[in-house]
Amino acid sequence: MYIYNVTVNIEEAVHLDWLNWMKETHIPAMLATGKFTKAKLCKVLVEEEMGGVTYSAQYETPNKETLEVYYSEDADRLHQEINEKFAGKFVTFRTELEVIGEAVLTPSNKK
Repeated sequence: MYIYNVTVNIEEAVHLDWLNWMKETHIPAMLATGKFTKAKLCKVLVEEEMGGVTYSAQYETPNKETLEVYYSEDADRLHQEINEKFAGKFVTFRTELEVIGEAVLTPSNKK
């Protein structure tokens, strides 16, 4: 499994509009591409020198090939939408993560 992580620092003055747009429009559009099986939106709790509010949007995809298809078929359109709506109000960087293990706390492994 892979995680496509998008970290966004958004200006404080528009961050609530951005947050609502992410929840109501962008994340559903990402999932509607059929390339991702799950999405998480997290607030980063470290204050940035530049100000603003930082979030991490994490999209799970089954493999690298599916992520590559997202890049070729959907990424430009979805990036353009955020750039049109919030132009000059955010900075972003993207990271690809390969999940190499996962653990869940259960009664049998609880100490």
